[in-house]
Amino acid sequence: MLLEVCVDSYESAKIAAEHGADRLELCANLLIGGTSPSPFLIEAVQSLGVPVRVLLRPRFGDFLYTPMELELLRREVESCRSLGVDGVVLGVLTADGRLDREALATLLDAAGPLHKTLHRAFDVCRDPFEGLEDAVALGFDTILTSGQRATAVEGADLLRQLHTAASGRIALMAGSGVNLQTLPRLLAETPLDTFHLSAKTTVDSPMVFRREGVPMGLPMAGEYDRFYADGAVIAQVKALLCRSFP
Repeated sequence: MLLEVCVDSYESAKIAAEHGADRLELCANLLIGGTSPSPFLIEAVQSLGVPVRVLLRPRFGDFLYTPMELELLRREVESCRSLGVDGVVLGVLTADGRLDREALATLLDAAGPLHKTLHRAFDVCRDPFEGLEDAVALGFDTILTSGQRATAVEGADLLRQLHTAASGRIALMAGSGVNLQTLPRLLAETPLDTFHLSAKTTVDSPMVFRREGVPMGLPMAGEYDRFYADGAVIAQVKALLCRSFP
């Protein structure tokens, strides 16, 4: 059993570490799906003593990357390796929706002995079973997936099929919409024992002076909203998992 908490700040990472996270997935800009974090944030979060896998993604949007974006990703992988993180979280697709095996092979080679998670680019690839086999062949040890649906609960049927097809060769980690309300159903409807969530909650900014009507380009959130991991939720999820996997 493993509980991974996705965080994009030192504050959230500390909360997650103190409330039962077995592993952290560290990114920046979680609100837009996550992008590569700074090396300074990586160093700070590593000091918390919980294994850290770093999500590397050059921008918001699709997973078809330009040559320069791929080169930047490779250099970020090398940086993570030099920083001694537990692993990296990657995903690259071709224009026709397959895993880009050539690009990923280069990135995974740069990662060397680090653990390797295939992120939810998997959920928008054209054939999940082909993607699974490619991931195994490339050397990924984990696939983060919602079963190619908006949430893992909706994708439970495919998650079961993927678990059977994986035959223990690679870990399947359920993510997207995993929370206290949905986890019992996932436990009942899938054989998975590895789960990923952010447990984020909105916290009002301590700013007293507020210049209203000057947006900074994020239409889905207020300028004075902050998003942090909810320690109470993480603790309750961990307790549920411990009861389910004694």
